[in-house]
Amino acid sequence: MFSQSAQPAVAEGAVTALRDAVGRRFPETLAELAALVAVPGIAWPSFPAEQLERSAEAVLGLVRAAGFDDAEILRAPKPDGTPGGPAVVAHRAPAPGQPTVLLYAHHDVQPPGERDLWESEPFVATERDGRLYGRGAADDKAGILVHLAACRALAEASPGQGGVGITLFIEGEEEAGSPSFRSFLEAYRDRLAADVIVVADSSNWAVGKPAVTTSLRGLVDGTFEVGVLAHAVHSGVFGGPVLDAPTLLARLIATLHDDEGNVAVAGLVAGDDPEVDYPEEQYRRDASVLDGVALAGSGSIAARLWTRPALSIIGIDVPAVAVASNTVQPAARAKFSLRLAPGQDPAAALEAVRRHLEEHVPFGAHLRFTPGETGSAFLADTSTEAARTLHWALSAAWGTDAVDMGMGGSIPFIADLTEVFPDADVLITGVEDPDSRAHSANESLHVGDFEKCILAEALLLAGLRR
Repeated sequence: MFSQSAQPAVAEGAVTALRDAVGRRFPETLAELAALVAVPGIAWPSFPAEQLERSAEAVLGLVRAAGFDDAEILRAPKPDGTPGGPAVVAHRAPAPGQPTVLLYAHHDVQPPGERDLWESEPFVATERDGRLYGRGAADDKAGILVHLAACRALAEASPGQGGVGITLFIEGEEEAGSPSFRSFLEAYRDRLAADVIVVADSSNWAVGKPAVTTSLRGLVDGTFEVGVLAHAVHSGVFGGPVLDAPTLLARLIATLHDDEGNVAVAGLVAGDDPEVDYPEEQYRRDASVLDGVALAGSGSIAARLWTRPALSIIGIDVPAVAVASNTVQPAARAKFSLRLAPGQDPAAALEAVRRHLEEHVPFGAHLRFTPGETGSAFLADTSTEAARTLHWALSAAWGTDAVDMGMGGSIPFIADLTEVFPDADVLITGVEDPDSRAHSANESLHVGDFEKCILAEALLLAGLRR
C-alpha cells in the first residue's frame, strides 16, 4: 500500500474531468470492443491467416480514429525465417521534457474450443448480468480498448496541454507464444523505446478490487516418452512379464510430486511467501475445485500460486479408449508444464526435470526427453515513481486501495522487454478478474471494472507528466 503522500501532482479537478471523459465515451468504447470480438483472429497455423489480418486492420482503424496518425502494421521474422504475426505500432511524440510510455496489448485470441460449452456465440460479444462475454473480450482485446480509451480521455480532458509521449504496440501472435517477439523488439527498437512500459494482459484481485501484478512465474515445458517394446504385442500371448508403456508412464508421472502434492523435482527454486493472504475458500471458488477434493502442497495458497514451482501434466499420448485394442502398448508420451518461481533459471529447471525423469524411470524403460518452450519469471520493483503512480491511479479509479499481487501464470515476453529496454519501468495491469475464464469457454470481463481500468490508465498517464 502507498500513503497519500505518494499521490502525483494531479489536481482533483483533473481527476473528475478524466472520469467524466471516460464515462461519456464508454458506450462507444464497449461497441468498439464488441466489433473487435467479432473478428476471430487466431495466430495458430491451423486457423485462417486472413482473419488475423482482418483483426490487425480493425485495430489499425481504431488506433487511427483515436488520433494516432503515425500508425502502421509491422512484422518481424520468426526463428525459422517465416513472417511473424501482424502487429500494430503507433506513436505520438512527447512534449519537451516529458517521458514516453509504451502501451502493450495483443489482438490475437485463443481458439474458441467446443461450441457446446459456450452459453452464447464465442465471437458475438454478449452482455448479461454485468459482464461482456466473448472470445477475447477480456484477453486481450479489452486491453487494446483500455489503451485507446485512456488516450482519448486524456486528450479530451486536457486539450492543448503537453503530455507524455505514447507508443502503442498491439501484438498479433501472443497466444501462439510470441515467436517473433524478440526479433520484433530488435528490429524496431528505436520506435518502441520508452521510459515506462505498461503491459495490459493480467488480472485484478477481484471484481471491485484492483491490483498491480508484481511477480510472474516463469515457464518451461516439454515432453517425455517411455518405451518398452519395439512394437505392440498381443496382451494375452505376451502380457505379464513386461508392463505396458502407459502403466510405466503413470508410475513415472507419480514421482513428480510427493505425498502432499509438492513438486518433488530436486533443484527447483522456491521464493519467499507473499504478504497478501489468499483464503482457501476463495481459491476453491475461483478455481472451481470440486467438493471434497483436497488441495495439493504445503504453505500458504498465495505461495503455492505465485512463488513456488507448479508442475502439471497437460497432455498424454496413448491410444484412445474408443480405438483401444488388446495389445501391450510399446510406448507412451506425456507433455509437462512447469511454472517457475522468480529467481529460477529456466535452463536449470529443464535440466532438473530431465535428471529427475532419468533417475526415476521404472523397470529400465527407455526414456526420450524433448525440451520445449522456456520463459523467465518476473519480479517488479515496486519502489519506482512509475509503480507508485500506478498504485495511486488504480486506487483512485476504484475508490479503494489497490493490492500488490503475484500471478501464477507466465508472460514470457516480459523478459525480452526487460532485456532490450533495461532502463524502462515495466508495469503489468489488466482487465481480468478470477471469473474471466480467459482461454476457456464463456470468457468475459466485468463491464464496470472495465470502465475503471480505463480511468486508472488515464490517471496513470496524467500522473506520469513531469
